[in-house]
Amino acid sequence: MCNTTWLLIGMVLAGPVWVLATLYAARRVWRTARRVHDHAQARAKGQDQLIELGQLAGGLAHEIKNPLSTIGVNLSLLAEDLAHSPQPHDARMLRRLAAVQTEAARLKDILDDFLRYAGRMELTRERADLRRVVQELTDFFAPQADTARVVLRTQAPEQPVRVDIDVNLIKQALLNLMINALQAMPEGGELMLKISAPLDACCLLEVIDTGIGIPPENLSRVFQVYYSTKTRGTGLGLATTQRILREHGGTIRVQSEPGKGTRFLVQLPLTTDC
Repeated sequence: MCNTTWLLIGMVLAGPVWVLATLYAARRVWRTARRVHDHAQARAKGQDQLIELGQLAGGLAHEIKNPLSTIGVNLSLLAEDLAHSPQPHDARMLRRLAAVQTEAARLKDILDDFLRYAGRMELTRERADLRRVVQELTDFFAPQADTARVVLRTQAPEQPVRVDIDVNLIKQALLNLMINALQAMPEGGELMLKISAPLDACCLLEVIDTGIGIPPENLSRVFQVYYSTKTRGTGLGLATTQRILREHGGTIRVQSEPGKGTRFLVQLPLTTDC
């Protein structure tokens, strides 16, 4: 046979092979696309369920908080009545009542923290100089730092650092970091809030303490909800701080060395037209 004849025979014989290979490849692509689609649907459904659970949990927290407030008021009234009683039995009752009041107040704090974290966060943005925000916060925090024998310092550039933020929420986020720092320095120490000169489209604010530090194995968990190494901590302070900063388009990182201290690095976007 001539070469042309063999070429035609080869094409005829090879045709089904190429068709089968194409069909096989197409089937693999279709199966992969379907798996991706099913996974995306499952994730969307899971997110919807999480949103619904969050709404239910928030409603439940409100339902618990209302009667808890009533309980707290009645405990205070009962304590006032027992405080003037000369009976030894009433004195013992008063001590037990004080313990119940303490736990009721702690439960209220946990609910308040949860509602702040889980509730809908609506920002009321305004243009602000971050240097002024930090100065106002340190002026407010100074008496608490003095009581804890902590030297409070600030460092900021000479030029304004303009950001579009919800001032109250940013103060809350930074206050959580400062309270954590104080608790990490039971014997006193130094706490610094340092604003670096604006770089590109962001500014950097560091909260630095000379406290006990965080063990390396715990660093990845500090922003997890309900994670706390404190006996009476709620585990929501740093999680709330992270959420506030994310709502502003910012980030937060942590660096720490046991025995030397901890540094939280906060980045916030600068005002675009400044």
